[in-house]
Amino acid sequence: MPKPRERGEACLVLLHPPGPDIGKRTPLSKKTYVVGRDAEVDLVISRSSVSRQHSQLVQDDDGEWWVQDMGSTNGTFVNEERITRKRLLDGDQIRFGDAIFKFLSGANIESAYHEEIYRMTILDGLTGIHNKRYFLEFLERELAGAHRHRHPLGLVMFDVDHFKKVNDERGHLCGDAVLKEISARVKSRIRREDLFARYGGEEFACILTSTSLEGSVVFAEHVRTMINERPIVFDGQAFTVTVSVGVACVLNEPGVDLLTLIKRADDNLYAAKRGGRNRVVPSPAEVRGY
Repeated sequence: MPKPRERGEACLVLLHPPGPDIGKRTPLSKKTYVVGRDAEVDLVISRSSVSRQHSQLVQDDDGEWWVQDMGSTNGTFVNEERITRKRLLDGDQIRFGDAIFKFLSGANIESAYHEEIYRMTILDGLTGIHNKRYFLEFLERELAGAHRHRHPLGLVMFDVDHFKKVNDERGHLCGDAVLKEISARVKSRIRREDLFARYGGEEFACILTSTSLEGSVVFAEHVRTMINERPIVFDGQAFTVTVSVGVACVLNEPGVDLLTLIKRADDNLYAAKRGGRNRVVPSPAEVRGY
């Protein structure tokens, strides 16, 4: 939730896309900035999804910052709401095309910036869920605990079916919207003690603590149906996406390390792909037959 704005400095921090400029801070030291792809604007974003003159940032006489779209092709968004003109609050996320920035302002901007940089080391800039680096650290800790206490640990990995086709036919902005919507749906169903992460590209992973293979498969099937049953809407058009899901579980196997567990789940994911997609491997029926 954006915080009420304090008087002080303001800046933008680049959250997405990944690359050498990720985390770069742009201080807002002038009263007006034109944002766009054109080399002559104040804040240049060299992305094909960004218009030549995309948006304008303006500070009013009261010191408040506003963002205004300049008739861009792909729109300007604040906290994923398309806007024409909107006042910015500390902590708002601004999206120009597919470039996402965090707006920071107030008296404690330096500490807020360093906090944001830390968040970027553990969270994925596009979806807001945990990233692969944090996933691996969390899985290693939980796996050690599962071995020590002889508790089960479930791992669910899933991949968006025909994702390249979505990008090719509907564009990368639509692909980004699919990843964000899937993340939001699954995140709302994750228990506090579990972890949901973007493993890479269109692949995601869920670590389920103290969860048996049967319980992990039930969760996986729930994820599959939750994504498939409700269309995704982008640019006024509704369409359905599906996921293929692989499940693995470890219990009383002290020799199993995190790479072995990941390979088990990933192998099952690709077995689901080979089996026709939009399915869970092992299936609920297979698990009941154990």
